[in-house]
Amino acid sequence: MSYAVGDTYEYTFKFSQADVVVFAQLTGDDNPLHLDPEYAATTIFKRPIIHGMLGASVFTKIIGTQFPGHGSIYMGQTFEFLRPMYVDVDYKAVFKIQSVNNERHTAEILGEVMDAQTLKMTTRGVATLMNRTHF
Repeated sequence: MSYAVGDTYEYTFKFSQADVVVFAQLTGDDNPLHLDPEYAATTIFKRPIIHGMLGASVFTKIIGTQFPGHGSIYMGQTFEFLRPMYVDVDYKAVFKIQSVNNERHTAEILGEVMDAQTLKMTTRGVATLMNRTHF
């Protein structure tokens, strides 16, 4: 399947506190803002938030396995973390192809993550990738 500018893909997901703990163990980021409800209550967020990069990990999942999928090679990624993300909240990620260079088999894909209920944007970024099968 070939993809073109304007093609989109949507994905819904959520993370549990167990996911946050595993991410903290894997990365070594044990900031109490993510792990300690008492500490988090003293911050502007009032409760633990998900690591920004854990929330953004949906980008690599989708780009590497579903849109465009297997064979994708990351060449670059930008992120903006606009609002905090919380455990056990449903989120929706929307990916849209912004540009394609068929000669180089590359594309830029805009990804936007939002709270599935409020539709408030939490994370936005552009992935630059190569995929010889789909572009």
